[in-house]
This record gives sequence, structure tokens and C-alpha cells, in this order.
Amino acid sequence: MTPLTRILVLAVAVIGFLFDTYELLMLPVIGAGALSDLLGVPRNHESVRWWIGTILWSAALAGGIFGLLGGWMIDRFGRKRIMVASILMYSLSPMAAAFSTDVYQFVFFRCTTFIGVCVEMVAAVTWLAELFPDKRTRERAIAWSLAAASLGGLLVTVVDQQIVALAPSLPAIPTATGASAHAPWRYTLISGLIPGALILMLMPFVPESQVWREKKLAGTLQRPSFGELFSPGLRRTTIVTTILSACGYAAAFGALQVTPSQIILGRAEIGGPMAEARKADAAAKTDDEKAAAKKQLAAATAGYEKHKSEIQLYQEIGGLTGRILLAVLVSMVPTRLLLRIFLVPGIALFPLTYFELVTGDWMIFSIAIFFCGLLTVAQFSYLSEFLPKAFPLHLRGTGGSFATNVGGRMIGTMAATLNTAVLAVQMGGGPLGVAKAAAIIGGAVYLIAFIASFFLPEPKHDQ
Repeated sequence: MTPLTRILVLAVAVIGFLFDTYELLMLPVIGAGALSDLLGVPRNHESVRWWIGTILWSAALAGGIFGLLGGWMIDRFGRKRIMVASILMYSLSPMAAAFSTDVYQFVFFRCTTFIGVCVEMVAAVTWLAELFPDKRTRERAIAWSLAAASLGGLLVTVVDQQIVALAPSLPAIPTATGASAHAPWRYTLISGLIPGALILMLMPFVPESQVWREKKLAGTLQRPSFGELFSPGLRRTTIVTTILSACGYAAAFGALQVTPSQIILGRAEIGGPMAEARKADAAAKTDDEKAAAKKQLAAATAGYEKHKSEIQLYQEIGGLTGRILLAVLVSMVPTRLLLRIFLVPGIALFPLTYFELVTGDWMIFSIAIFFCGLLTVAQFSYLSEFLPKAFPLHLRGTGGSFATNVGGRMIGTMAATLNTAVLAVQMGGGPLGVAKAAAIIGGAVYLIAFIASFFLPEPKHDQ
């Protein structure tokens, strides 16, 4: 590749990874507001909590199922072609979700968004790995490009903050009425259209994977097969990477992603004012009392939004730091030791954070969330860099997709529903019940991943 082509390839990868996370992390940012609006209930209502857990799991399940098919298509029809199609899907779906008039439309388009992201992530990593044949260059290109993914979380948080301030002056959404026509969550969803336009402008100038294309044209490319993933030579790799992916996503969905929308409502300075405002609203009789209660509720909601954005910011900065740390260490530390550097601290940190620190000093809790995000997101970068070299050329998309989508999206994300619908109820319900469930899930999956790391084979298909 020429230097200019390398720059364009890395630009496409950076934009794609950035907006992968941007689209996925919209839900923790806008979920409570969107569901409250569509259901007509307060943000901390039980039905909002139930729907958030359900959406996190159902969207990930849809992404896992269709992402698995997408992985096969990556190997069958080419990395670049499938990557373009997936980017179009996850760019247009949030736009459609912004015009939702009921919760079922919202859920459907969150599912299609997730499908696009699930396919694009595997396609982009596979494509990028095969464009850089030199081992050290490839490791650095993938690891540093993936660092941009955490910028997506920061970007969606900042964009949402700006939109909250601008929403009343923006054009009304034609499918919505009343205050919902200017609801900030709708405009934040519309902003998801940006990546499709940016990447479509660059895609004509970047190449397909040369090694894949040459074998395809020569007729020597083997057909991908899910069954081959469980052949004697690949069975252990497939099973262990699937377990590791499941554990990483379980920590993210069962703990981190429910923290901004649900868990922080258990803190006295956040949930208390909202509860008092609802009581005042229910007790109001006269017009003056109703106006005062409405003002009180608006102030309490603004306080929640401020804390929600702040804790999301700490989490995303932690994730970015974790990806950068992985990029620095990937060429310096042996494969399995590198993974354990991020696993061992999490075994103790998640229970400590969600059992003890969640109701303590806000700054200490925020710093703990920073490190929880660092440890978890670093594992995602680790697996993304590891998977392309763990499977042969004709199975890179299929194998990477199986580990990521079956392990991560279909199994790991069930932790969201396990938390909000099962364990949280057993722990007394409410936001603090969700926090206790997050402590159990986080500590358990980090321990399981640590044990699994001892069975992780060295990659046999590094170019």
C-alpha cells in the first residue's frame, strides 16, 4: 500500500470503530429518557428498568444471530463489501428509531442497529489485519485504531449534553406530539447518521483484502464452515475465545451499562430529590402547587442528567485508557500474561465498587467506575486483536464472529436481563438491588475469564 492508502485505511477503521461504540452506547445515555417518554412513566419506574434490561439483551441477541451469519458472509463475499453494508445498516437504523411512536418500534430499530455494529466490528478487524502483513505493524494498527472506539462513548456523551441544551430550538419531530416532538433523545439518535456519510466517501479509495481477493480469484479459497470451528485443531480456540468474549460482555452489560441509567438512582443525592418531586406532584391540588411540583421535578431530572453524563464520562475515559494501555503493551507482553493483567484486578474491583463504593463518596465511586471501564474495554481490544490470528484465512470472519457474537452478544449480554429481571429482584429490587447484582455478575465473570485464560492457545495462524 502507498502511504496515502494506509492513511485512508486507518481513517476508515478509526471512524468505523468510533461510531460502533457511539451507536451502542446511545442506549445508556438516552434509554431512560426515551422509554420514559414512550411509556409515559417516570424515569425510575420499574417498567423502564425492565425495558432497559430487555432491550440490552434482545438487541444483542438479534445482533449475535445475524452477526454470526454476517461473519460467514465476510469470508464468503469479502471483507470490504460486507463492511460497507453493515455501516449503512447501523447508520440508518438510529435515524429510524428517532421517529418511533411506541416502544416496540424503538426496540426494533435498536436491534437492527446492533446487527449492523456486530457485523461491522468483525469485518473491519479482519479487513484491517489482512492489509498489514507485518506482525508488529498489524498489532499496532489494530490496537491503536480500536482505541478510537472509546472515543465514541465520549462523543455520544458530549453530543447528548449539547443536544439537551439545544433540543427546544431544534425542528420538531413530525411523528411525535407535545414535548416528545423536541425530546433530546430523538435528536441524539439522528446524529447516528453521520458515520455512513463519512465512510461512504472514503470506501472507493481503499482496497479489499489482497490475500483474500487473490485466493478468491485463483479459486483456492476454501468455503467457510461453522462445523470446522469445532474440528480438533480449532475446537479449543473456539471454545476458550467464546468464553472470554462472553465474560467481557457480561461485565459490560450486567454492570457498567446499567450504572448511568439505573444504579446511580440509588444514591440519596440523585434518587432522593426525584422521589420527593413525585410525592409533591401526587399531592398537588391547586394550580400553584402543580406548577411548583413540576418545577421541582424538572430540577430533580436535571440533577439526574448531570450525574448520569458525569458517570458515563468517567466510564468512557476509563475505556479509552484501557484501549491505549493495551495498544502500548500488545507488542511487549506475552499473549496470556497480557490478558491476565486486566483480569486479576477486576475479580476484586467489581464487588468492591458495586457493594460498597456505590453509596459512598461520589468522586471515589466515579474513579472506581473509571477503572472498571478500563479493565473491561481493554479485554475487548485484546480479543479483537487476537481473533484474526487465531483462525485460518477462510474462517477469520466466521471464527471471530462466533466468539464475539455467540459468546459476547448472545450469551454475555444476557447478564443485563439476569441483573435487572432476576438477581436485582432477589437483592431487594430498586437501583441498589441492581448494584448488588452488578457486583455478583462482575466478580464472577472476571474469575471465570481468569480461569479460562490458562486454556487459551497461542495463535497458530498469524501471518
